Amino acid sequence: MLLYEYPFNERIRTYLRLEHLFRRLGELISREHPLDHHFALTTIFEVMDVAARADLKSDVMKDLEKQKHLLDSYRGNPSIAEGVLDSVIAQLDHCFAALNALPGKAGQALAENEWLMSIRSRASIPGGTCGFDLPAYAAWQHRPPKVRQRALEDWASTLAPLAESIYQLLKMLRDSGLAQKVMAERGQFQQSLPAGRTFQLLRLRIDPRLNLVPEISGNRLIVSVRLMQQDEDGRLHLAADRDAAFELTLCA
Repeated sequence: MLLYEYPFNERIRTYLRLEHLFRRLGELISREHPLDHHFALTTIFEVMDVAARADLKSDVMKDLEKQKHLLDSYRGNPSIAEGVLDSVIAQLDHCFAALNALPGKAGQALAENEWLMSIRSRASIPGGTCGFDLPAYAAWQHRPPKVRQRALEDWASTLAPLAESIYQLLKMLRDSGLAQKVMAERGQFQQSLPAGRTFQLLRLRIDPRLNLVPEISGNRLIVSVRLMQQDEDGRLHLAADRDAAFELTLCA
């Protein structure tokens, strides 16, 4: 099943972008080719760009605290396993402490590395990291893979508290939803959202054999899904001649 996710607010949109970048970074660092490590480094720069927002760190810490207080309210509930509850709260405490210990914004330590910043300033220019522009970087790319991996892991470790916090918050958000089977008639589906609940994330799973691409929109009152067919030239058009089932999960 193909999974699509749609964030209902800018904060969750930012979290999803960071999660995407962190997962890409982990995949690229584990490889050995210099080109993979070049893109690992540019991914680190992308994380720094997304994390440059002054209030991001405080937003993440507030969300960690909010989740902890919510879980604390479940203590004494006979249907809740105290051991599991304690474990999740301990993970939240660990994430909060690690993030709080970071000086300044996430990626601040990397921003103080002049060599990295010289690469970052050239990486945004098409072909700007050629050997004649950055000979020291060209030399670094010819070092043994293990040496490059250790350097990348060291740089990425300064972002690890943010990555771990994002992973934990998104996991808890995704776990809060209940999946339901729904049907899009003539390629379209709409559902009103219950009053009094604020949803933050929509998750949609669809069989890839249907060859349909969902276009998702939504707000606090309603969600809408249009199932689109893709032509050979890549253009999308509504699959108005088809009914199709998919799985929908709303996460609050």
